[in-house]
Amino acid sequence: MSGIYIHVPFCRKACHYCDFHFSTSFKTYNEVVTGLRREIDYWSDAWPAVVQTIYFGGGTPSTLEKEDLKAILNDIRDRYQVEPAAEITLEANPEDITKELLDAWREVGINRLSMGVQSFFDDELKWMNRNHDASRSESSIKMAQEAGFDNMTIDLIYGVPVSSDERWKLNVDKAIATGVPHISAYALTVESRTALAHDVLKGKVDPPSEEESHRQFLYLREALKKAGFDHYEISNFGKPGWRSRHNSNYWNGVPYLGIGPGAHSYDGEVRRWNVSNNAIYAKKVSTSDRWFEDEMLSKRDRYNEWVMTGMRRDIGVSLEEVQVRFGEEYRSAFLEGAKGHIDAGRARWSGDRLVLTEEGLFLADGIASDLFVL
Repeated sequence: MSGIYIHVPFCRKACHYCDFHFSTSFKTYNEVVTGLRREIDYWSDAWPAVVQTIYFGGGTPSTLEKEDLKAILNDIRDRYQVEPAAEITLEANPEDITKELLDAWREVGINRLSMGVQSFFDDELKWMNRNHDASRSESSIKMAQEAGFDNMTIDLIYGVPVSSDERWKLNVDKAIATGVPHISAYALTVESRTALAHDVLKGKVDPPSEEESHRQFLYLREALKKAGFDHYEISNFGKPGWRSRHNSNYWNGVPYLGIGPGAHSYDGEVRRWNVSNNAIYAKKVSTSDRWFEDEMLSKRDRYNEWVMTGMRRDIGVSLEEVQVRFGEEYRSAFLEGAKGHIDAGRARWSGDRLVLTEEGLFLADGIASDLFVL
């Protein structure tokens, strides 16, 4: 099994916190779409795995013209073995949602929407430099549900300096009230080369408070649990039967093919990443010049990555799987790294699986790094 990720590198506006590859200029739009289709064709003979998920991310995939979206999906279906019941997700911003587009998306096979809401407060959205207001989020969610998109997730951001614990509680409660079956929530982080990083460095805005983010994370977890959501990955919550299949495959080490500028691929042994420049990507793909770099991952690299993603899941990492996949040396390193966190109450054994406690969840990446083989 495998997944295909399509990176659509265009946004109408630059969010202050975002460090993903994107451009607010659409002058290379046609060339990039042509490049996406050529790259899909290029890898088809070398990618025999059955495709069970397709994910349009970005950037803002809802900026794709409907005919281009249709053509890209047709190319994938023509050239790859796609499961009839494949999960096909499109990331969308609230301001792009119209009934016409929703109907067009359903017609071409989009069966899951991921909507970038981030907040239900206008001043917070303005601080983030988002291109929609809170009322548009609410109306777009309702419009999508009425159009038949039962499988939908919305994104929220916590730890926002201009917000508060009380505001965050209202954000979470409003998200629950929408009736969506999946919610993704991310702590605001200051990424280099972003407008947020510049403003923090210049003292124009306060950096996110780790203590406040932790409090808001704990409220999020408790509120969603009461509302019937499973906390199945650090940032992801789904009602039973509504987990993201595509992202779950990432965390479970399933191979995926990345298409588009800045996209990454992984086949179980080789990691590949495309050039993060729209014009260069389009030109190189058009001439079959090498538009990507790759590396063969060592056993240590594969182990460390597997532990990093595995410890973010609710089921943690199996000691037996460590032994089978990587051998006794890695099993011993895993046990040694786990000991201090178990003693401190940040992790525990559930059968042979090491899982994080509530105290450890907010520190997942740091705990995982202590399990690495260096």
